[in-house]
Amino acid sequence: MPSDDQEFPPELTEGDNFIAGPLPDEPEPVPEADEAAIEAQARRELQIVEAELNERWPETKIAPSLTRITALLNLLGDPQKTYPVVHVAGTNGKSSTTRMIEALLTRMGLRVGRYTSPHLQLVTERISIDGAPISAEKYVDTYRDVAPFVQMVDRAAGPDDPAMSKFEVLTGMAFAAFADAPVEVAVLETGMGGSWDATNVADGQVAVITPIGIDHAEYLGNDRATIAREKAGIIKPGAVAILAEQEPDAERVLLERTVEVDATVARAGSEFGVLERTIAVGGQLLKLQGLGGVYEEIFLPLHGAHQAANAALALAAVEAFFGAGKDRQLVPEAVREAFAEIQTPGRLERVRAAPAVLLDAAHNPHGAAALAKTIDEEFAFRRLAAVVGVLREKDARGILEALEPVVSEIVVTRNASPRAMPVEELAELATDVFGEERVTVEPHLDAAIETAVALVEQPDDPEEPLAGGGVLVTGSVVTVGEARTLFGREPA
Repeated sequence: MPSDDQEFPPELTEGDNFIAGPLPDEPEPVPEADEAAIEAQARRELQIVEAELNERWPETKIAPSLTRITALLNLLGDPQKTYPVVHVAGTNGKSSTTRMIEALLTRMGLRVGRYTSPHLQLVTERISIDGAPISAEKYVDTYRDVAPFVQMVDRAAGPDDPAMSKFEVLTGMAFAAFADAPVEVAVLETGMGGSWDATNVADGQVAVITPIGIDHAEYLGNDRATIAREKAGIIKPGAVAILAEQEPDAERVLLERTVEVDATVARAGSEFGVLERTIAVGGQLLKLQGLGGVYEEIFLPLHGAHQAANAALALAAVEAFFGAGKDRQLVPEAVREAFAEIQTPGRLERVRAAPAVLLDAAHNPHGAAALAKTIDEEFAFRRLAAVVGVLREKDARGILEALEPVVSEIVVTRNASPRAMPVEELAELATDVFGEERVTVEPHLDAAIETAVALVEQPDDPEEPLAGGGVLVTGSVVTVGEARTLFGREPA
């Protein structure tokens, strides 16, 4: 962590980059045909690598242990120790908060690596450097570099021990890619849990805990306190813990952990938080209390009070990273610029204007409730049809019940994942929640979206205007990722 007397980078302006000495000769341009061929070959190799990785345990099958990932990183020379880390855990808001932290750190002049999961469209999204996913070619090269060491770990495993899981290998790849770049700071999102999540081999000097709810109960436990205890494992001795507002049982566990490891703690609603929030065109205007003071006129191009809370959490995390406090702020204008450029694909993302089609990756009741609250408060749809595809291990009924008050009708479908809930089963749950007359069944996502669009384009009354209809695609990260592809959106 930079010392308290370290100056913050000045504001960056166009034309500030200078190179001493003569400029190098410009490389010969690569013909477009050759570029296309190179890209196609990289995609083919990526498919081969993914096929190899998919032979390993998936992320839904876990043997809680850091033994395998620790062994791999030891063989690789412990790349995770070559840069400072900001670590993010929680139930909801992890990916958005991680992206906000990345944007702020980047705007402060640092080279940042970001590791998130799961991906929406392409696995390369999980490992980001300089604000963009690594290329397919870099992903393949990184895998080929670590694969021999992965095999060594596999061979050393006992007869009853599992080989490395896909998530463990991906985590090792991310650490290696960040060291190779090299990055000046890595922002890591846990995959699941905290203590035994593969990312927890890194010691984050700042640990961020987003709101904790019930999810992945089969691995994390059936009550919030147990889940909080697992996620609190990312808070390391001497770290700074930045805590979102939590339910009392979860907060108590998190605070006990900070005392146990002598970590400094800052809590939303106490040391930092959202002071004012005004709904604006394309997002919201915020006044944030940070650790170092008040930041005014922050435009956030995202909807929802939960995203405002994520912004305050991210701001406090970056302040903590730079050692900000009382009389020491980040450059306010740089903070404004970073937040104004935030992009969170698949989080109330508009992909069509008329009728409006929104994508949101809410995949548990807590996330769906935040989504419904935002729809109710910030949108004025005449009629809203939801396209919902859920994975079978999720609380589908809880998701549907959270959405029901703001949805006119629902089109149930399934995504391409082998873990997708059968459409007939989802339809039965939807009928219980919405009533038979409000439920339509379409087994294929593209047809489901077309059906939903047709529903909102039909007026309830012949004299009613057609304007004001909307379609919401939600229920799963996989569902939303497939929808992004259908609408021609590039991985981000």
